[in-house]
Amino acid sequence: MTDNSNRNIRLRSWLQLLTTIAGIILLAALGSLLRLRLDLTEDKRYTLSNPTKKVLLGLKNDIYIQVYLDGDIPIPLKRLKRSVGEILEEFRIASGRKIDYEFINPSEGKDAKQREAQSQVLENKGLIPIDVKANDAEGGSSVKRIFPGMIFNYNSTEVPVNFLNNSTPSYEQNILRSVEGLEYEIIQTISTLSSDTIYKVAFIEGHGELPEIETADITMNLAHFFTVDRGTINGKPGILDHYAAIVIAGPEKEFNESDKLVIDQYIMKGGKVMWLFDEVAVNSDSLVFGSTVGLYRPLNIEDQLFRYGARVNPEIVQDIESMILRMKVGKNNTNQQLVAVPWLYYPLLTPASNNSITRNLNRVKGEFTNYIDTVGLDPAVKKKVLLSTSKFSRLLSTPLIISLKEAELTPNEKDFNKSNLPVAVLLEGKFTSVFQNRMIGNLTEDKTYKIQTESIKTKLIVIADADIIRNDVRRVGLKETPYPLGQDKYTGQIFGNKDFLINCLNYLVDDNGIMELRSRELKLRLLNTSLIKQGKFKWQLLNIAGPVLIVILAGLLYNFYRRRTYSGF
Repeated sequence: MTDNSNRNIRLRSWLQLLTTIAGIILLAALGSLLRLRLDLTEDKRYTLSNPTKKVLLGLKNDIYIQVYLDGDIPIPLKRLKRSVGEILEEFRIASGRKIDYEFINPSEGKDAKQREAQSQVLENKGLIPIDVKANDAEGGSSVKRIFPGMIFNYNSTEVPVNFLNNSTPSYEQNILRSVEGLEYEIIQTISTLSSDTIYKVAFIEGHGELPEIETADITMNLAHFFTVDRGTINGKPGILDHYAAIVIAGPEKEFNESDKLVIDQYIMKGGKVMWLFDEVAVNSDSLVFGSTVGLYRPLNIEDQLFRYGARVNPEIVQDIESMILRMKVGKNNTNQQLVAVPWLYYPLLTPASNNSITRNLNRVKGEFTNYIDTVGLDPAVKKKVLLSTSKFSRLLSTPLIISLKEAELTPNEKDFNKSNLPVAVLLEGKFTSVFQNRMIGNLTEDKTYKIQTESIKTKLIVIADADIIRNDVRRVGLKETPYPLGQDKYTGQIFGNKDFLINCLNYLVDDNGIMELRSRELKLRLLNTSLIKQGKFKWQLLNIAGPVLIVILAGLLYNFYRRRTYSGF
C-alpha cells in the first residue's frame, strides 16, 4: 500500500471522527431544546394530573419554595427528600420555570442556641417538627429535630406546608403515603396562592355556636385557603349567597324557622354546608367534680337534615379504641396513683380509606360523640361515610350519668357489640327543600318571596360531634391562647382533626378536581431483607467487579476492532 493511500485512509478516519463528534454535539444541542419526558413507572408516579397542569400553565407570577429537609437525615427521609425534589422539578418544568425551589438544612452552621432560635422561627411559621434518633461516628446516638415541610413564597405571602404523613405506625408506610400526597399538598397551595378568586366561608352564629377562641386554630388554617367570616343570619334570605360554604359548629340553642329557611334556600341555590353538632348535651367541665350528665338536646334542625338524608341520633358512643387519659386512680386520696387509662367517651374515629377527603389521614379524636343514620331512598342523593367508630363500640341512651370512676373499670368486649357506626357523612346530589308545600309568609319580611323547592347539584357534610372542630384553650389570667386543633395538650400527640376539616371544606368548594389527587395510590416496593442477607456477597462482588470487567471487555473489543480495520498499514 502506497504512502498516498495511507494518507487518504487516515484523512477519511479523521473526517469520520470529526463528523461523529459534531453529530453528537448537534444531537445534544437539539435534545436540550426538546422537553421529552417519559414516565415508565407502572403507577405513573412522575406524571402530573390534568388539573395540576392546568393550574401550573395559568401561573402569572413566580413562586419560590423553601424545603427544610436537608442535611444529615435518616435514609427513609432521604427517600422522601428525593421524591419531593423529583416532583418539584416536574412542577418547575410544567410551569415554564415559574417555580423555583431550594433545599435548606435549618441546622447548618449553627450552635445549639441558634438552632433553637431557628426551630422556634419555623414553628411560628407553621412547620411541625419531628424528633429522630441519629447515630454518630463514635457509635452513640443523638436526637435531631427535623422539619419535613416547605414554605411557599408568592407575592410577599408565606404559606407553610407539612408533607410528612403520620397516619400509620409503619415508618415506610408513612413515607409512602407522604409521597402519595405530595402532588395534592403542593398544587392545592399553589392554586390557592395564584387564584384570582378567593372563596369566602362563613361560620354561622346566633344559636350558641362554639365561641371564636375555640375555633381559632381551624379559622387560622382555613385563612390560607379562604376568606373566613363570622356572623348571624337573622332570617334574611340571600344573606349567604356570596359564600362558597358555611360552617355550623356546635349550636346549643334551637334554630328558629326563619333561619332554617335562609339555610335551606342557600342549599337550594347550590350552597355547601358543613354541620357539626351534638344531639346530647354534656358539660365536660363538671367532670372535675367526678361526674356529669348527658341530656337530650333537640335543635329544631332534625326535620331539615332528615329531608336531606341524614339523622343524628341522641345517643352517646363508647368505643374501646379511645383516647388514653392520665387519671388519678385509687381507693383513697393517700394511695391514688396517676395512671394512663382509656376514656371510652373519647373515641378515636377511623377515616374512610376509599374517599379523597379522608384517605391517609390520622385518626380523628372525638368527645362524647353521637352517631348518624342515613335515611331516605332518594336516588338523587349519594351518601358516603367519612368517619366511623371501631369494631368494638356501643351506644348509651339519654339521660345518663357519666362518672370518672368508669375509667377504672375494664371494658368487656362482649358489651361492645356495635361496629363501624357512622359519625361523619357526605351527602351529594339534588336535595328537596324542607319548606316544600309549606306556608312561609310569616317567616320573612318579603311577602313576595318564592322558595326554590329543589336544589341544583351540591354537597353537604354532617358530623355528629361538634368537639371535632373545637380546639382547647390555655387561659392565664385574662389571656387566652388556643392549642393546635387535634393536639392532645398533655401528650402532644396530633390527631387528624385539622386535616380532616380542611379537606372537607376544600372538597365542598373544589371546582377544578384537585381534591381527587388525594385518591392517588402508589405501590410500596420494598427489598426482601432476607434475600439481601443471603446473597450479600454475590451482590457486593457484582457491583464491585462488574463495572471493571465491563471496561476491560470493552477495551479488548475495541483493540480487536482496530486491528482488523487497520491491519493493512
